[in-house]
Amino acid sequence: MPTLPALEEHLAGLGRVVLGYSGGVDSTLLAVAARRALGPERMLAVIGRSASYPAAQRDAAVALANQFDVPLLELETRELNDPQYVANTPERCYFCKTELWNRLGEIANARGFDVVIDGTNADDLGDHRPGLRAALEHAVHSPLAELGWRKSDVRAAARELGLPVWDAPASPCLSSRIRYGLAVTPARLRQVEAAEAHLRTLGIDGDLRVRHLGAAASIEVRAEHHARLRDSWDALEAFFVSLGFNTVELDPRGYRRGSLLAIAGESIR
Repeated sequence: MPTLPALEEHLAGLGRVVLGYSGGVDSTLLAVAARRALGPERMLAVIGRSASYPAAQRDAAVALANQFDVPLLELETRELNDPQYVANTPERCYFCKTELWNRLGEIANARGFDVVIDGTNADDLGDHRPGLRAALEHAVHSPLAELGWRKSDVRAAARELGLPVWDAPASPCLSSRIRYGLAVTPARLRQVEAAEAHLRTLGIDGDLRVRHLGAAASIEVRAEHHARLRDSWDALEAFFVSLGFNTVELDPRGYRRGSLLAIAGESIR
């Protein structure tokens, strides 16, 4: 059974580590565990910032690092300069992670760190995640997956450590909301970010997605929130139009992982 002492022992054996840190529950658990196991001189959490990373998530990630005394570095990543990333095929994440791991590898080499690590857990290994291939190519270690930690294990350990994100919903990058084949642009990323932030102000909690379909937007939230949105639909529709969408729809199937991949004609768990 996965345990925090075993995780910390594993991290201690890696030497000096650079962590790709987003502020999600997986990377936050690793950040705090590595800080405990290695001390502040032997670990560094790095946030890769770009238009695809929500400002609210960045602020929360920085606050968490400060709260738990995790050494932190922020850097600008340049995936939006890569035409292969902008083209937004189902392999988009590979190009994003290639940029991130290149940059973190440079930091590790320049500062005398031994290894780069990420927050991939064992459950992630069964998903459609082209970024895992980039991690393999750059010799990135995934301590949680290596030790067989599943998402439920991560959440339980995060709760044990008092991490406020222990039950936070998954929040992949904003580009994951844009329909495959539709170019990833800063303007479209801002539309999605503003739309999802607005839904949060309406009291929508848990998993939600605003899928960018071009002129249209599709809202995916849990079924218990549908009535609330329908009750204020006219105002909600007006807000989405103000963001530049022509139309908006509430997906009756609710939130589900991989819906854009299904639209692209591929399968996902």
